[in-house]
Formats: sequence, C-alpha cells, structure tokens
Amino acid sequence: MPAYNAEKTLKQTYDEIYKDFVDEVILVDDNSQDNTKLVSKELNIKTIVHKENKGYGGNQKSCYKAALKSGADIVVMLHPDYQYTPKLIPAIVCMMAFEQYDAVLASRMLGNSALKGGMPLYKFVANKFLTAFENVFTGEKLSEYHTGFRGFTKEVLQKLPLAACNDDFIFDNEMIALLFYNNYNIGELSCPTKYFKEASSINFVRSCKYGLGVLAVSIKYRLAKWGFKSGIFKNNAAKLDLNTELEYFYQ
Repeated sequence: MPAYNAEKTLKQTYDEIYKDFVDEVILVDDNSQDNTKLVSKELNIKTIVHKENKGYGGNQKSCYKAALKSGADIVVMLHPDYQYTPKLIPAIVCMMAFEQYDAVLASRMLGNSALKGGMPLYKFVANKFLTAFENVFTGEKLSEYHTGFRGFTKEVLQKLPLAACNDDFIFDNEMIALLFYNNYNIGELSCPTKYFKEASSINFVRSCKYGLGVLAVSIKYRLAKWGFKSGIFKNNAAKLDLNTELEYFYQ
C-alpha cells in the first residue's frame, strides 16, 4: 500500500483485506504529515517510512522492492484511501495465479460504476478521453489506464525497467506502456469506486500535468514501436535494485 496522509482511511481499508488469503501486507509511508505510520503500527502492518517525500511513483518503487525482497510471487497494489474495495484482491490474484495474465487492472469504467461512486464529471470525461487516446496509440483496448488498484506477477516487477520510470503520478501510465511494449498480457475486472472527502485525489493543476504526461507516454510508445526508442523504452537495464536497503519503521 503506497500511503500519504492516509490515517483516516487506513484501518477501514486494512480491515477489509482477507487476511487468510493475503500472505503479507506492506505499507510505505511517503513522509506523511499525519499519523499514518502510527496507525499502521497499531494495525501491526509491516511499515516503511520515507525520510523525505519521494512522490507517488517513488513510493511504488519502494513497495515493489519490499514485496520482492519478502519473496512475493504476486503483488497487489492497493491505495489505503478506501476508494477501491480490498474484497476484490482474491479475484485479481486468481487471474494471475492460474497463469492467464501477467498483470490485472481493477477498472472503474467497466459497469458504469465511476459516476455512481461519485467520480467528478470532469475526471470521468478526462479519463475517457485519455483512455481512448492511449488505445489508439498502443493499439490495445483497455477500459481504463488510470486505476490505482492493480496486480502484477513477480516476473513483471523483476524484468521491467521500473527504476527508469517517473517518480510522480505518471509512473502508473508508464508501467502499463512498458507491459504492452514487452508483450505482457493485461487483464481487467470491474471495480466499484467511492469518492469522498478523505479519499486522496490530485488537484486540477496536477491533473492537467498528468494528462499531458499521459499523451507524451502514448506518443513515445508508438514511436518506440516504429523503432525510435527514447526514455523508458530505451533504458531496459534500469530494473529495481533489490540490494537497496529499505528502512522499516515497524516490522
């Protein structure tokens, strides 16, 4: 769980995780300004705390390093803001455990649950537009590229050049592009969503920055497919360094 200022929703999220199904829960606190790490400790969650904010992508990198170092075969990334239901974790895992997919995305756009769950209209429209743009440039047919609830096999996390990816929100989009670029299979399942005051969400300015970043990743992907490689599509050696020591606040 990549966390930032999640003290109000962490327990609710954690309580809905099927403990008999999940082998281990790891939380990375990206230098929160609230009591996220203390709540995590009270819940007996294996916790890593960044001494300085590394960004959403940087947080995920620490999450995946910790999961791989713990010996995980399948890793599910779940936001602790209770926007997505943890009850779908078994379904996500089974889609990979039976070797049907290398990665799975929980989509808010399948089943029309996004608006019903309170997604702002401008976010819904932007999501639809960006997804359509990305599908055109990647040649794929995902219903959504922007969900924060996703699962990956160990192979994916070990082989993709994730260290070269952005440390901000565009990390999510770059990761999907890399999955397609390296011919991994991505599955989707419908996921209800909840929007409320405590649920994390980026502001309008950062949303615009993210949108422009998404367009850029899509164009670079298409150019790389045509042989004009740059950025993450060129640096295939920049894999996660598992020799990096992670500082555990509570283990």
